[in-house]
Amino acid sequence: MLYNERMSQFSFDIVSDYDIAEVTNSVDQAAKEISQRYDLKGTPASIELIEDKTVVLIKGEDFHLDIVLEILRNKFAKRGVSQHTLDTSGKKEEGNPWRWRLLLQKGLDQEKAKKITKLIRDKYPKIKTQIQGQEIRVTSTSKDDLQNVMKLLRAQEFSFPLSFTNFR
Repeated sequence: MLYNERMSQFSFDIVSDYDIAEVTNSVDQAAKEISQRYDLKGTPASIELIEDKTVVLIKGEDFHLDIVLEILRNKFAKRGVSQHTLDTSGKKEEGNPWRWRLLLQKGLDQEKAKKITKLIRDKYPKIKTQIQGQEIRVTSTSKDDLQNVMKLLRAQEFSFPLSFTNFR
Protein backbone atom coordinates (compact mmCIF):
# COMPACT_ATOMS: atom_id res chain seq x y z
CA MET A 1 0.00 0.00 0.00
CA LEU A 2 2.79 2.39 0.83
CA TYR A 3 4.36 1.74 -2.58
CA ASN A 4 1.10 2.67 -4.36
CA GLU A 5 0.76 5.87 -2.36
CA ARG A 6 4.27 6.91 -3.29
CA MET A 7 3.64 6.19 -6.98
CA SER A 8 0.60 8.49 -7.04
CA GLN A 9 2.67 11.48 -5.90
CA PHE A 10 4.13 13.79 -8.54
CA SER A 11 6.72 16.45 -7.89
CA PHE A 12 9.20 18.92 -9.31
CA ASP A 13 11.85 21.25 -7.91
CA ILE A 14 11.99 25.03 -8.19
CA VAL A 15 15.53 26.36 -8.50
CA SER A 16 17.20 29.66 -9.25
CA ASP A 17 20.00 28.76 -11.60
CA TYR A 18 21.55 29.55 -14.96
CA ASP A 19 23.43 27.60 -17.60
CA ILE A 20 27.04 28.77 -17.28
CA ALA A 21 27.81 27.68 -20.85
CA GLU A 22 25.07 29.95 -22.20
CA VAL A 23 26.22 32.83 -19.97
CA THR A 24 29.81 32.37 -21.17
CA ASN A 25 28.70 32.29 -24.80
CA SER A 26 26.58 35.43 -24.27
CA VAL A 27 29.51 37.31 -22.70
CA ASP A 28 31.84 36.20 -25.50
CA GLN A 29 29.38 37.30 -28.19
CA ALA A 30 28.84 40.64 -26.41
CA ALA A 31 32.61 41.20 -26.20
CA LYS A 32 32.92 40.53 -29.92
CA GLU A 33 30.11 42.96 -30.75
CA ILE A 34 31.60 45.64 -28.47
CA SER A 35 34.97 45.35 -30.22
CA GLN A 36 33.31 45.76 -33.63
CA ARG A 37 30.85 48.59 -32.90
CA TYR A 38 31.70 51.90 -34.52
CA ASP A 39 30.50 54.05 -31.59
CA LEU A 40 32.72 52.09 -29.17
CA LYS A 41 35.90 51.88 -31.30
CA GLY A 42 39.00 53.40 -29.75
CA THR A 43 37.56 53.25 -26.25
CA PRO A 44 38.45 50.89 -23.38
CA ALA A 45 35.02 49.27 -23.62
CA SER A 46 35.05 45.60 -22.73
CA ILE A 47 33.20 42.92 -20.86
CA GLU A 48 34.52 39.89 -19.02
CA LEU A 49 33.28 36.99 -16.94
CA ILE A 50 35.18 36.40 -13.69
CA GLU A 51 35.10 33.00 -11.96
CA ASP A 52 31.65 32.17 -13.38
CA LYS A 53 30.10 34.49 -10.76
CA THR A 54 30.61 38.08 -11.88
CA VAL A 55 30.34 39.99 -15.15
CA VAL A 56 32.46 43.14 -15.27
CA LEU A 57 31.54 45.90 -17.70
CA ILE A 58 34.36 48.34 -18.46
CA LYS A 59 33.96 51.64 -20.31
CA GLY A 60 35.59 55.03 -20.57
CA GLU A 61 32.40 56.97 -19.71
CA ASP A 62 29.52 56.25 -17.34
CA PHE A 63 26.75 56.39 -19.96
CA HIS A 64 28.59 53.86 -22.13
CA LEU A 65 28.19 51.24 -19.39
CA ASP A 66 24.47 51.25 -20.11
CA ILE A 67 25.19 50.61 -23.80
CA VAL A 68 27.45 47.68 -22.92
CA LEU A 69 24.79 46.31 -20.54
CA GLU A 70 22.14 46.56 -23.27
CA ILE A 71 24.38 44.59 -25.66
CA LEU A 72 24.81 41.89 -22.99
CA ARG A 73 21.06 41.78 -22.28
CA ASN A 74 20.35 41.28 -25.99
CA LYS A 75 22.82 38.38 -26.10
CA PHE A 76 21.20 36.86 -23.00
CA ALA A 77 17.78 37.08 -24.62
CA LYS A 78 18.99 35.41 -27.83
CA ARG A 79 20.56 32.53 -25.87
CA GLY A 80 17.59 32.00 -23.53
CA VAL A 81 19.29 33.25 -20.36
CA SER A 82 16.94 35.03 -17.93
CA GLN A 83 17.43 38.79 -17.62
CA HIS A 84 17.05 38.36 -13.86
CA THR A 85 20.31 36.43 -13.76
CA LEU A 86 22.16 39.77 -13.68
CA ASP A 87 22.05 41.66 -10.39
CA THR A 88 22.34 45.29 -11.50
CA SER A 89 22.04 46.72 -7.99
CA GLY A 90 25.82 47.04 -7.63
CA LYS A 91 27.43 50.48 -7.77
CA LYS A 92 29.28 51.74 -10.81
CA GLU A 93 32.91 52.27 -9.88
CA GLU A 94 34.08 55.69 -11.03
CA GLY A 95 37.47 56.13 -12.54
CA ASN A 96 39.21 55.81 -15.81
CA PRO A 97 37.91 53.46 -17.04
CA TRP A 98 34.54 53.07 -15.32
CA ARG A 99 33.72 49.58 -14.04
CA TRP A 100 30.44 47.95 -13.13
CA ARG A 101 30.45 44.55 -11.42
CA LEU A 102 27.26 42.58 -11.99
CA LEU A 103 26.81 39.47 -9.87
CA LEU A 104 25.16 36.43 -11.39
CA GLN A 105 22.27 35.34 -9.17
CA LYS A 106 22.12 31.67 -8.31
CA GLY A 107 20.25 29.83 -5.58
CA LEU A 108 17.18 30.61 -3.51
CA ASP A 109 17.84 32.07 -0.09
CA GLN A 110 15.32 31.49 2.73
CA GLU A 111 13.49 34.78 2.13
CA LYS A 112 12.91 34.08 -1.58
CA ALA A 113 11.94 30.47 -0.88
CA LYS A 114 9.39 31.51 1.77
CA LYS A 115 7.89 34.06 -0.62
CA ILE A 116 7.42 31.40 -3.30
CA THR A 117 6.01 28.76 -0.93
CA LYS A 118 3.55 31.28 0.56
CA LEU A 119 2.35 32.21 -2.93
CA ILE A 120 1.82 28.54 -3.81
CA ARG A 121 0.07 27.70 -0.53
CA ASP A 122 -2.26 30.71 -0.80
CA LYS A 123 -3.36 29.77 -4.30
CA TYR A 124 -3.20 25.95 -4.04
CA PRO A 125 -3.63 24.82 -0.41
CA LYS A 126 -3.63 21.08 -1.28
CA ILE A 127 -0.16 21.23 -2.81
CA LYS A 128 2.77 20.48 -0.51
CA THR A 129 5.91 22.61 -0.64
CA GLN A 130 9.17 21.87 1.11
CA ILE A 131 12.27 24.07 1.22
CA GLN A 132 15.38 21.94 0.67
CA GLY A 133 18.45 24.12 0.94
CA GLN A 134 18.48 26.37 -2.13
CA GLU A 135 15.55 24.71 -3.89
CA ILE A 136 11.87 24.02 -3.26
CA ARG A 137 10.22 20.64 -3.76
CA VAL A 138 6.57 20.89 -4.87
CA THR A 139 4.45 17.73 -4.48
CA SER A 140 0.89 16.88 -5.43
CA THR A 141 -1.28 13.95 -6.46
CA SER A 142 -2.39 15.87 -9.57
CA LYS A 143 -0.10 16.67 -12.50
CA ASP A 144 -2.57 19.36 -13.56
CA ASP A 145 -2.15 21.17 -10.23
CA LEU A 146 1.63 21.09 -10.64
CA GLN A 147 1.34 22.51 -14.15
CA ASN A 148 -0.91 25.27 -12.79
CA VAL A 149 1.72 26.07 -10.14
CA MET A 150 4.35 26.40 -12.87
CA LYS A 151 2.04 28.66 -14.84
CA LEU A 152 1.41 30.78 -11.73
CA LEU A 153 5.12 31.18 -11.01
CA ARG A 154 5.96 32.04 -14.64
CA ALA A 155 3.33 34.80 -14.54
CA GLN A 156 4.93 36.39 -11.45
CA GLU A 157 7.63 39.06 -11.72
CA PHE A 158 10.45 37.92 -9.46
CA SER A 159 13.79 39.74 -9.26
CA PHE A 160 15.65 36.44 -9.67
CA PRO A 161 15.60 33.66 -12.29
CA LEU A 162 13.36 30.63 -11.72
CA SER A 163 13.50 27.27 -13.41
CA PHE A 164 11.87 23.90 -12.86
CA THR A 165 13.80 20.64 -12.63
CA ASN A 166 13.64 17.06 -11.40
CA PHE A 167 10.14 16.20 -12.67
CA ARG A 168 8.77 12.98 -11.18
